[in-house]
Amino acid sequence: MISFLGEFEATIDAKGRFLLPAGFKKQLPSDAPARFVINRGFEKCLTLYPVQSWEPIFTRVSQLNDFDPEVRAFRRYFFNGATEVELDSAGRLLLPKNLMPYASLEKDIVLVSALNKVEIWDKTIYNQFFDAFTPDSFSVLANKVMNKKDDE
Repeated sequence: MISFLGEFEATIDAKGRFLLPAGFKKQLPSDAPARFVINRGFEKCLTLYPVQSWEPIFTRVSQLNDFDPEVRAFRRYFFNGATEVELDSAGRLLLPKNLMPYASLEKDIVLVSALNKVEIWDKTIYNQFFDAFTPDSFSVLANKVMNKKDDE
């Protein structure tokens, strides 16, 4: 299983490409192809899934009950815009133009580990997210999340 650690800054060039930080590249399995699926995140960011992380999610969502209208709505939203991307010879990824406005991506970005995937944030929005969080509010959230029972 792939897992990522770290937070790295990058810059989007005029063509919509950015250099995948070496810190993330070295965390990819050496025998795995450098292919990813990029999609809208749950917050105002994009999510970059290595193909090995995307495939089990795709399989699970594909097996949901197609007769349930909530499932159909979820699938439409979740898969809408999902695009396969590959590292080019210079180690860059091309951001799909149709996804960039969703996360307000223009130039300066932050790539953040999110377990088996990477979130791509506009640097200003990412900083605002953390500026709004205090150590006390994080403590309350951590207590709430870490004390939940698995069946809740």
